Amino acid sequence: MGFFVSEEHMAVSLALIIIVGLVADYLFKKMKLPGLIGMLIVGVLAGPYVLNMMSPEMMNVSGDFRKIALIVILLRAGFELRRDALHRVGRAAVIMSALPAVFEIAGVMLVAPKLLHMTYLEAAILGSILAAVSPAVVVPLMIDYMDRGRGSEKGIPTMILGASSLDDVFVIVLFTVFLGMYGGEQSNILLQLADIPISIVLGIIVGIIPGYFLYRLFTKYDWRPPKRTMIVMGVAIILTWLEAVCEEHVPVASLLGVMAIGFVILEKSEPIAHLISQKLKKLWVFAELLLFVLVGAQVDIHVAWKAGLAGTLVIFVGLVFRSVGTYLSLLGTPFNWKERLFCVVAYIPKATVQAAIGAVPLAAGVASGEVILAVAVMSILLTAPIGAIGIMIMGERVLDHGELSIYKFKDLREKLALPHVGERVRSKSSGRVWKVIEQKEVWLKELDQADGLQASPELTPAIYLRYWGEETSPGLNQGKTMSHQYTREDSSFEEHWEILYDW
Repeated sequence: MGFFVSEEHMAVSLALIIIVGLVADYLFKKMKLPGLIGMLIVGVLAGPYVLNMMSPEMMNVSGDFRKIALIVILLRAGFELRRDALHRVGRAAVIMSALPAVFEIAGVMLVAPKLLHMTYLEAAILGSILAAVSPAVVVPLMIDYMDRGRGSEKGIPTMILGASSLDDVFVIVLFTVFLGMYGGEQSNILLQLADIPISIVLGIIVGIIPGYFLYRLFTKYDWRPPKRTMIVMGVAIILTWLEAVCEEHVPVASLLGVMAIGFVILEKSEPIAHLISQKLKKLWVFAELLLFVLVGAQVDIHVAWKAGLAGTLVIFVGLVFRSVGTYLSLLGTPFNWKERLFCVVAYIPKATVQAAIGAVPLAAGVASGEVILAVAVMSILLTAPIGAIGIMIMGERVLDHGELSIYKFKDLREKLALPHVGERVRSKSSGRVWKVIEQKEVWLKELDQADGLQASPELTPAIYLRYWGEETSPGLNQGKTMSHQYTREDSSFEEHWEILYDW
């Protein structure tokens, strides 16, 4: 019997996730480990299979909460996907979305029948569950590197981010095919395999259309950034609902559509995209807690224990095959061997898909369903922490970072809360209204304050803004312009100015 059993304690369960999850995140970061591992462990311990400290109501809505959290991080991913970076890594991302998964399924089918005493078809079902990389673990870590400009020259985080999302679509379709074969539905295998490109294309289309509509809406009406962000979130959630509605008739990869929304807005209006992305970054602090604690809560360690040494060996062999497939996917790319090895490590973590579909074979009456679930759970416990630690350690050592990284401007803009071109601002001292008409990102040489000589060879980022004075009363400000170069030495823009919005 758990600590919390009544409905009113769902709020207490949420408080527990926030407080204990944040503490675990802090402690693990202090130990130079990814905070998400701490959150996963908190989820495992507080979940219904260990201490049972979460109310049943919280577990009932766990799937919805995890989906919303995943939408937040995939939207952030979309707002970071630049077309030039995608052009550089597009081919490798497409190959990486399929080849490693095929290799891992083959590896599992090779050893699982003997080690776990199951048929080859059951081994294929298990392999298709294990073959999915976890966007919940990989995407946040890649976005962190992109935020800091790491790997930007060759676009490695962008490639992994895109490939990991496509990988899930490919693997889930294969899982559906194998499960259908087990149930005797062998006549439409080719038709089901055709679902892969159809779902990808339709997913992107259903994201591009609302993305363009939102861009037009946001440029016509100058709403406050939180309202824009909430509207984008609402549309993204509807897209995932649309996938569930259409799944009987036509497959739609809605999570790709979610990313496409951010991509379209970024392409059409970078200022608006950055404003929404900043708000999503703040929202992610809470969404991250929900996602990883609730994924951990789905893990039944008693079931995982049943997998034992044989299950661990199957997972390990699958990862070896997967790693070979990942490395082969990168042949012909400009990456050196260290960067290819980083991509191999980045493709290790498993969590989201395994937690979501690990129990499906058991419910569908597959003979080895319990063993499949046990190995799926074990794969989360083993690969999520190891993969996350590997990504953090290797990424810091391997990924390039130029001194003149464009992300330094992004950090500067966020630190000073600067406006974008087209936005209207009001001086708090004079009350005059100005409109931002020009913006440039420039590198300045640092000068010695005393004698004006160059103090260091380093260049410091600055954002040049030019303003035009709007007419607030007859003859006032009209036609006048002024400009300023903002550096890290300046105080926050909000101290002296107010950005004006319609709503």
